[in-house]
Amino acid sequence: MIKTRRELFSLHWTCASLAGLAFLAGCASTPVYSPRPTGWIKDEVADSYVFGYPLVRMEAARDAAVGTEPGQAPLNTLRHTQALPPVGSANPPTPGLDTFDSSGWLDLGAEPVVLSLPDSHGRYVDARALDMWTNVVWSTSAQTGPRANDIKEQAVAFVGPGWQGDLPKNVKRVVVPTRNAWITVRIQSNAGRDVTAIRKLQRGVRLVSLSVYTSDARSASIAPGGNATAAAALAASGSPAAQVAALDANGFFSRLAEGLQDNPPVPDDPHALKILADLGVKPGEPVKLPDASDAIAAGMSDGRDRVAAPPSNLLSVNGWSWFGDGVGNYGPDYALRAYAAYRQPGIGTKDDEVRATVTLDSDGHALNGANRYVIHFAANQLPPVRGFWTISAYTKEGALGDSAPARLAVGDRNGARRNRDGSLDVTVSSARVRAANWLPAPRTDLQLVLRLYAPKPQATDGSWQPPAVVRQ
Repeated sequence: MIKTRRELFSLHWTCASLAGLAFLAGCASTPVYSPRPTGWIKDEVADSYVFGYPLVRMEAARDAAVGTEPGQAPLNTLRHTQALPPVGSANPPTPGLDTFDSSGWLDLGAEPVVLSLPDSHGRYVDARALDMWTNVVWSTSAQTGPRANDIKEQAVAFVGPGWQGDLPKNVKRVVVPTRNAWITVRIQSNAGRDVTAIRKLQRGVRLVSLSVYTSDARSASIAPGGNATAAAALAASGSPAAQVAALDANGFFSRLAEGLQDNPPVPDDPHALKILADLGVKPGEPVKLPDASDAIAAGMSDGRDRVAAPPSNLLSVNGWSWFGDGVGNYGPDYALRAYAAYRQPGIGTKDDEVRATVTLDSDGHALNGANRYVIHFAANQLPPVRGFWTISAYTKEGALGDSAPARLAVGDRNGARRNRDGSLDVTVSSARVRAANWLPAPRTDLQLVLRLYAPKPQATDGSWQPPAVVRQ
């Protein structure tokens, strides 16, 4: 039978409709591409940067210090400074003027390394060891009594992970959770006027492997070299902090992956390692970061900002800021640990040292050496220490001033004079003034650092506070 024109049209539409529905159904079953969210990448990169910064920072410091170039020393060897930091020195930032420092980097992979200390005969000596995550694993401050000025002759063996063996009876065992560690020994100096006595003590400080120690071989464990030479060597390649800051994401996480192989996290943190693995960062393996350059760059920027930002548990009073009880043994407080590594690398525990820093006067204006300031310590508010305390002045960038008197620090170790009521005033100015306790300052914007050696508990529990810096 022959169909009419309407029937043909109806049949054609019906077929076309069915075909269209089939086409749409096919389209609905085809996956539609949509970009994967990258917010998680930014956040995890930032978190991992904060987590890993101390290890990468320590690796950079180790690599800068270890070697045979001027200002360096081989592994398991001490380098003794021979003089106070030179004028203009800023490596490290805000260099100390109160002690002659000895420093050495350990490799505990083969066997323990033994540090021998002589009797200090009443002179303040501070020795400490840090693992590669900047936790203090041992220090002499815990051994001292009411006055931290009597270090007795002793030997300490630093034992790496997994080592099994016996030590001589007279040697104290300290287990280090990382293969590498950093040793510092600081000997009190009276403004550099007693170099002969200091060098005699330095000759009594030895750092040798256990096999050398037990054989009683007096092999050289000292690499001489003054601060000026070391500063010049560092300046040529950039400070460790500057080197880390210049790393891009691949460079930073490659250094972190390399370091994690021999220096696992302290404390152990499987969650942090899982986040790193999600980013393609695994101990000892080549880094394979996600293909999300914008998110990674944003995460790196956020991480750098967080490392440089003072954490909420930093103590801050009268413009001064300093670390409280948690410093040196950080546990899972990664923000505090990263900030300490960034601002004060090598800082000890609350029993070792306090470093309070101020850049503003009591009115909130930047400190400048062209002005004259007074810091008034009430008789009952002098810095609480078992050792001694000093105040030093630096440029805003942390360098010593450009004149010889700028190397002077004022404090109780060099006879700071008190007022009749027992209080004490420190006058800060670049121009010489007639004052009992004049602290020379750089002729520019500046910062002041108050150091408390072997502080008492009230220095870090919040019950003591440094006074404001008042412009005259």
